[in-house]
Amino acid sequence: MFAVIWVFEYGIHMAVLRPFKALRPEMHRVSQVASVPYDVINYAEALELTSANPWSFLHVSRSEVDLPLGTDPYLSEVYQVASENFQKLIRDCPMLREAEDSLYLYRVQMGDHEQVGIAGCFSIDEYESNFIKKHERTRREKEDDRTRHILELSAQTGPVFLTYQDVPEINAQMKKIQLMRPLYDFSASDGIRHSVWVISQSEALVALFDQDVSSLYIADGHHRAAAASRVRQELAKKNLKHQGNENYNFMFAVAFPSSQLKILPYHRVVKDLFGMNPSEFMNKVEKYFNVKQMKKFLPEKHEFGMYFQKQWYCLQPQFVDWDERLDVAVLQEHLLEPILGISDPRTDKRMDFVGGIRGLLELERIVDSKLAEIGFALHPTQVRDVMEVSDRGEMMPPKSTWFEPKLRDGLLCYCIGNC
Repeated sequence: MFAVIWVFEYGIHMAVLRPFKALRPEMHRVSQVASVPYDVINYAEALELTSANPWSFLHVSRSEVDLPLGTDPYLSEVYQVASENFQKLIRDCPMLREAEDSLYLYRVQMGDHEQVGIAGCFSIDEYESNFIKKHERTRREKEDDRTRHILELSAQTGPVFLTYQDVPEINAQMKKIQLMRPLYDFSASDGIRHSVWVISQSEALVALFDQDVSSLYIADGHHRAAAASRVRQELAKKNLKHQGNENYNFMFAVAFPSSQLKILPYHRVVKDLFGMNPSEFMNKVEKYFNVKQMKKFLPEKHEFGMYFQKQWYCLQPQFVDWDERLDVAVLQEHLLEPILGISDPRTDKRMDFVGGIRGLLELERIVDSKLAEIGFALHPTQVRDVMEVSDRGEMMPPKSTWFEPKLRDGLLCYCIGNC
């Protein structure tokens, strides 16, 4: 701990990257085991994905699918079943433990888009000291859920998604590794291709992160990171011989160079007009926005799409200083809160979110089917905006970014104890 404080005080600290012995599926099972993240699908979708696939990692990450319909996902029984399913997967699938500490190259391809990152373990000290920077507040109940999940399994089974400013030497190393034969190379049912290489000789990459990566940023997985930190605190208190290098002092993540990332927009739908009739609502909107009807709409930066009564509108704010302002924050502060009464988008049940590849067709479907009264489409937040907000120590509004493609759970697992 004293060494960590010293390097931060004198400003010479760079990123800690640690190899580990991954727990991973046998090659012939990998496409069946690897699953979408637990929090990007609902219960019905998880049930459909697991019903004909006993090896899906969703049996571990969303174990309520193996309990009676309507089971509270936060019951103790859910975490017990998750642990039992994890042990069954390790035993019967089976899952293999890497013979030596390694890093992993993880390439994800979605259509023409490709991104390649380094999978390894990153310091929770760095997370808590804000060297690994955040841009999103977490919700306590979601932290509690993943904390219990990690403790029950003694493992982190889904990676935190990190990014960093490009380092040419790291990019060159990754290109060389991709010339070799991958450990895994498969296309998932959604058409996204996942490739993994084992990097057993990892000293060069460890040194490059230590020398050249001056900041890391959480792109996605704030709740996983917060849970890993809470697990560390809990286990350190119980360990009378705690030294700081135990497995629980690190979190499993994949770090991608920022130039490769792709962010899709995160739209909003609101269930009612806050007691107004349609004319009253439109009159209020027109006081603060230039409003133009559109047949179809893809918003540009600093403008919003509004879908209302089967009609698209383009909204351009009239009284906004855009200096360092995010579109999503302007929509919240100039329309959602003052006009529709959405004061806390993190908790208000009147608003919901439509993210990523679900897109504008899903927004239209929700409004047309009367599940919501109105929808708002946003231009995607840029990666540089995320990094700048994080550098200022600020938080973005909830659901500001949807990174795509998503990393798979269960592809590589990090044991923090006996698992």
